[in-house]
Amino acid sequence: MSKGKVTVLGSNGHIGHAAMLAFRDAGWDVTGLGRSNRRPVGGTHFIAGNADHLGVVRDAIADADVVVHALHLPYDQWGNGRAEAQLQVVIDALGDSGKTLLFPGTIYNYRANDRTVSPATRQSAEAPRGEIRIALEAMLRAAAAERRFQAIILRAGDFYGPGNRGEWFEQAMLMNLGKGQIHHMGDLALRHSWAYLPDLARAFVVLAERRAMLDGFENFHFAGNWISHGQMMDAIAQALDRPVTVSPMPWWVLRAIGLVNPVMRDIYRMRYLWLNEMELVDPRLDAIVGPDFATPFGAAVAATVGELIESRKAA
Repeated sequence: MSKGKVTVLGSNGHIGHAAMLAFRDAGWDVTGLGRSNRRPVGGTHFIAGNADHLGVVRDAIADADVVVHALHLPYDQWGNGRAEAQLQVVIDALGDSGKTLLFPGTIYNYRANDRTVSPATRQSAEAPRGEIRIALEAMLRAAAAERRFQAIILRAGDFYGPGNRGEWFEQAMLMNLGKGQIHHMGDLALRHSWAYLPDLARAFVVLAERRAMLDGFENFHFAGNWISHGQMMDAIAQALDRPVTVSPMPWWVLRAIGLVNPVMRDIYRMRYLWLNEMELVDPRLDAIVGPDFATPFGAAVAATVGELIESRKAA
């Protein structure tokens, strides 16, 4: 028997694909919405459509009890109100339905000197990208306050996981793996917040299944892996089948490219996330998911690295 119906908006993306798998494996009736079904998930349904169109989103979520907002604009398209417009379509589609919206939050909402970041920490952005994320969450809080629908934010650090592409783990730290080199993003002794995508997706499932016990608006922080850059390098090296050289990320290259490339310019502006320790904490969420919830760190990195190596061999 199904535990309920969930629609994942943006089912091809990082969080979207992981959510499709996690909800399916937990016994939900799962539907994904995307422009194309380029990452099909067996045992689920798929609707082809553009999430910028209100009618498309409204039809896709019509029968859903829970909606996962996994839509994500490219870095260079966040400004000029585009991110807010994208979310407004989803808010309008939800209307006064009383459904539950699960929304992935980011650490961008906080400042570099916020060493311990809990749901009670005051949000104050370090960069324009963070100001946009704060505005999006304010939109959800306002809609929930009107009792139109339930909004649950689950905030996490940087993603990694099998099959995940286009993120720091693959495109920066392992960008020169073919040359026998891996890069650390900051001082080896500094710690960083990481989220293993399969675990994060399972946490979304847990919150969906506990939604009746939660308030109309909730903000949870997913602790994930709070480990040093050195520990990450060690775990990657251990997962590889050959020796590698460990070297610092050449940030100056990104800065130089950013002079002519707006995407790289924005990425360089966000380097403070790697150069400062910002730990996500939430004892309340820890109690909800229970002990031993997370995949062991070494096993998670090994699964991620192993899948990437196999995919590159097959290419």
